[in-house]
Amino acid sequence: MLIKKKPLWDKFSHSDITPESVYLQRRQLVKKLGLLGTGALLTTPAQAGLWDLFSNEKSNTAFKQSSLNFEQQTEYNKWIYGESTPEAKVISHNNFYEFGTSKTDPIEHAQSFKVNPWQLRIEGEVERPLVLDYDTLFSLFPLQERIYNFRCVEAWSMVIPWIGFSLADILKKAGVTSKATHVAFETLYDPNQMPGQKNRFVGGGIDYPYVEGLTLAEAMTDLTFLSVGLYGKTLPPQNGAPIRLVVPWKYGFKSIKSVVRIKVMDRQPPTSWNRLAPSEYGFYANVNPNVDHPRWSQATERRIGQGGLFSAKRINTLPFNGYGDIVGPLYKGLNLKVNF
Repeated sequence: MLIKKKPLWDKFSHSDITPESVYLQRRQLVKKLGLLGTGALLTTPAQAGLWDLFSNEKSNTAFKQSSLNFEQQTEYNKWIYGESTPEAKVISHNNFYEFGTSKTDPIEHAQSFKVNPWQLRIEGEVERPLVLDYDTLFSLFPLQERIYNFRCVEAWSMVIPWIGFSLADILKKAGVTSKATHVAFETLYDPNQMPGQKNRFVGGGIDYPYVEGLTLAEAMTDLTFLSVGLYGKTLPPQNGAPIRLVVPWKYGFKSIKSVVRIKVMDRQPPTSWNRLAPSEYGFYANVNPNVDHPRWSQATERRIGQGGLFSAKRINTLPFNGYGDIVGPLYKGLNLKVNF
């Protein structure tokens, strides 16, 4: 498909992530072989994070970029990003407290995590509740690639090529009712597989299962994404396999992992970090360099991949993580310092 005008969310190119000559080899979407679901192709749970969604060969299923018609292409700020985020960093530097609080705990403790069979339920204020199995997550909608800036509340960031589809697509398929105001999300609760859920000391003191939420307007914005892969592969378990939320203008803890339930609601749902420390983690959690965390500044961030752990090289943080031209109107008239 020839796209003459990029959608508003498309702020990055492949060269911002890995060398172009390497990453462009993964540009074509595999057709899922037509005969077999992905589950039949995977012999162990760990391999679920390694199956290529992209291949060097041409596929009968064309790789589909977003074809949304936007009225105007915004003139973006010119950012200096420096070095790209290597894939090895993205899959090894994770916050997933269900597997431990260290950044390396998820990759060490999640490799036996079973992602198939899986069920994702869409329920609540919808006309057509849905129950989606593992294979359906990959076939319900044409998969898109979205290269997003990811900003953690801990003041580090990455540039990540996600694979998936808009949350709005699945909500429209379920048929949101007129009573709906918010959308809630829930992570799998399985203490036998997730040591952090079995021992709250190991899991950072969170009351599991992990839950998150958005306003309906936020959920229906095209930028809000359900990811089933990254770097042309299905999600590794430490990154939230088999399906996770990605909300790039909010701090990373809003992008809930390993989702099993999406519930459309007529009121604001509880969220895990807000319940644990409401003075530090608000419901909105929009990236805002002018509102510091009580224990550190949010004015700058350390881009992972730019030097070592103790590198002083930092970049300025942008309001809404640089996506204010898309989502800023959602908060017109809202005091972002009070509603942090």
